[in-house]
Order: sequence, then structure tokens, then C-alpha cells
Amino acid sequence: MVIKHKVEGYDNFCEFMKNLKTDGEYVHVYFSGSKLPSGISWCEDCVRAHPVVEAAVDKIADPKSHFVYVEVGDRSTWKDMNCPFRKDSRTKLMVIPTLLRWGNPQRLEGEQCENPDLVEMLFTDE
Repeated sequence: MVIKHKVEGYDNFCEFMKNLKTDGEYVHVYFSGSKLPSGISWCEDCVRAHPVVEAAVDKIADPKSHFVYVEVGDRSTWKDMNCPFRKDSRTKLMVIPTLLRWGNPQRLEGEQCENPDLVEMLFTDE
């Protein structure tokens, strides 16, 4: 079964990734707007993409892989052009949601994360 992790905020994300031991397994990272008290993200695109990504994680992703769900912050934090997720050379986020294979060029952004075929391709070697 895929090992799932959840991280909130940039500093926690950096610390988590620094300490993540993978033994060579794939690591997929999904960046989303933080959740409101209702439990739903403030980001409507993220809300639409979430079930597509979760279905692929549960059905397609390599069982030995890691899936890291990252909440980037509230709307004002994300909209700030100096948001550290935007500036970090490892993430280079321009839009949320973003799904990527850590340390590799494979990446889906925005509406692409709502496309089951594209998400499936990202989780496989196809």
C-alpha cells in the first residue's frame, strides 16, 4: 500500500522532505490549498482534482511509493508572489493544484490534475 503523508506549510514541508527515507521508491507530491474549517480546501480547482488524484493513488500508484499531500496555506499566503513554494527551485509552483514526481520532470498543473488519464500516466512509467 502507498505510504501517505500530510504536511502543512512550507517550513514543515522542507523539514519533512529532508528527513523522508525512501530507499529509492517513487515520491509523488500533491500541492493543494489549505483546508477551511469545513474540511474543504479554499481552492476550487484543488477540490475538483482531489478525488481524481486520490483514486489514482489508491488504485494505480506503486504500492511501495510515497504520496505527500502538502497544504500550501490559505488563499492570501498562496496569492503572495513571494510565497516560498513559488520561489523554491525544487517546487517552482505557479498554480495549485500541482502533482509531481519528486526529483523528476513529471508534473501536472491546474486542470491537468482533474484528468484521470494524465494522473494515471504520472503515477506509472508510461
